[in-house]
Amino acid sequence: MFNVFDLAQRLKGFPMERAKEAYEHILSIPEAQYDNYLNRKKDEIVKFHFQNNDFYRNLVGDNLPEDWQDLPVMTKRDYQKSLESRLSVGFENQRQLHINKTSGSTGTPMIFAVDKFAHALTWVNISHKYGWYGIDLNASRQARFYGIPKDFIGYRKERLKDFIGKRYRFSIFDLSDKALQKILDKFKATPFEYINGYTSAIVLFAQFLKSKEIVLKEVCPSLRLCITTAEMLFDKDKELLEKQFGVRVVNEYGASEFGIMGFTNPKNKWQVNSELIFLEILDKNNKPVPLGAEGKIVVTSLYNKAHPFIRYEIGDFGVLDPESTSKKPILKNVLGRTNDFILLPSGKKASGLTFYYVTKSIIQNDGNIQEFVIKQTALDTFEFYYKSKVSLTSNQIAVIKAAANTYLEPGLKYTFTRQESIKRTTSGKIKQFESLI
Repeated sequence: MFNVFDLAQRLKGFPMERAKEAYEHILSIPEAQYDNYLNRKKDEIVKFHFQNNDFYRNLVGDNLPEDWQDLPVMTKRDYQKSLESRLSVGFENQRQLHINKTSGSTGTPMIFAVDKFAHALTWVNISHKYGWYGIDLNASRQARFYGIPKDFIGYRKERLKDFIGKRYRFSIFDLSDKALQKILDKFKATPFEYINGYTSAIVLFAQFLKSKEIVLKEVCPSLRLCITTAEMLFDKDKELLEKQFGVRVVNEYGASEFGIMGFTNPKNKWQVNSELIFLEILDKNNKPVPLGAEGKIVVTSLYNKAHPFIRYEIGDFGVLDPESTSKKPILKNVLGRTNDFILLPSGKKASGLTFYYVTKSIIQNDGNIQEFVIKQTALDTFEFYYKSKVSLTSNQIAVIKAAANTYLEPGLKYTFTRQESIKRTTSGKIKQFESLI
C-alpha cells in the first residue's frame, strides 16, 4: 500500500524511519527497567538544555541541581520571550524545526519549536496509539470535527493537509440543523472509518442523530471508532455517542506542545504517553502528591532538544490512578484548567465542571439544550448562555438553581440567556466555564 501520510512527513524532513526504530526500542523496554529509562532520559534532556540553551540555563542558575525536585517548574510566563532566544545551540535554522503555537486556552498563545526527530516521534506515537483500534493513518479515512482558518491561504492549506491525511473536515463554526444534516449526508456517501475531533461538536452531532432516531453505523457501515479530544468527555456524553454512533468511543488528552499525553487504552484506562513524556502531579508548592491525589499536571518532553519543556506546568489539574506504574501511568481524571475554578462568597472553591452536574438533570432528561457556557462575573453572579430549540421554562430554571444550592451554595445570582449559537474560541473549542473575576 502506498503510504501517503508517511511520505508527506518525510518530504517535510521528518526522519520517520529513525523515529519508528527508536520508538520500537522504547516499547521493548521491560517494566522492571523502565524507571532506569525515564531517569536516564530526564537526566539527558536536562543536561543538554543546561549546556546548550541560554534561556534554560538562566532559569536554572549557575549550577544544575542534583535532585530532580529542585529543578524549576516552568510556566507559560517563562516563555514570554522571542522564540529565537529560546532555541538551543544547533537548532537556530528554522528548517530544522517544527514550529507551532498553543491554542491560547489559558491566555495568550505561545509560539514554540520541536526538533524534527522529536516531532517524528510524536507522529509515530499517535500512529501506535491509534493502531490499538485498527486505525492506520496511511489508510483509514477520518471524519474530522475541527475548526478551520477562514482566510483563503490558511483554509486551502488545511484542506490540502486533510486530503493528504485521508481526512474530511467538518467545520464546527456552523452546527445548525441544516449543517448537521449535510454532515449526515456526507457520512451516508463516504466510507469513514473513524471520527476525530472536539468533544462538544461531536456530542451535538450525536444529539442531532438521536432526534432523527438514527444510529450512524447503520448508514455508514465502515465506521469503527470515535476519538474525542480537546474538551472534557463526560460519562453520559460517552454513553450518548456510543449509542448513536454504534461504535467504541475513546478519549485523547493532548497538547500542541507534546501531542498525545494520554489516550484510552484497550482496557478502557487513560494511559499516559510515558514513551515520550514524563508526567508529574504536584501540589501548590511544586512537591509530588501521592498517587490518587489531585494536583497540577507538570510535563517534561524527553526528546525535544530544540526547545526546553522541562517540568512545564501545562495548566491542568489531574489525578494519577494508584494502579499506575512507571511504564503505564494511568490518568484517573483531568479536573480542568487552572482558570476554570469557581470562587464563592463563602470562600469555597469548586471546579467549573461542577456546573455539568448542576445542569445535567435538565440536559440529560430533555434534549432541548444543545450547548451551554457559563461565565462567572462576580463572586456571587453567574451568566448562563445556552443554545436550545425552545427557551428554558421557569420550572427548569428553578431546578438548576436548586441544584446549584446543593452543589455550590445558596444565595447565588444567575441570568439565563438563550442564543442562536454559542461562541467558540478561534480554534473552535467551547469553553464551558470561564471565570472573569
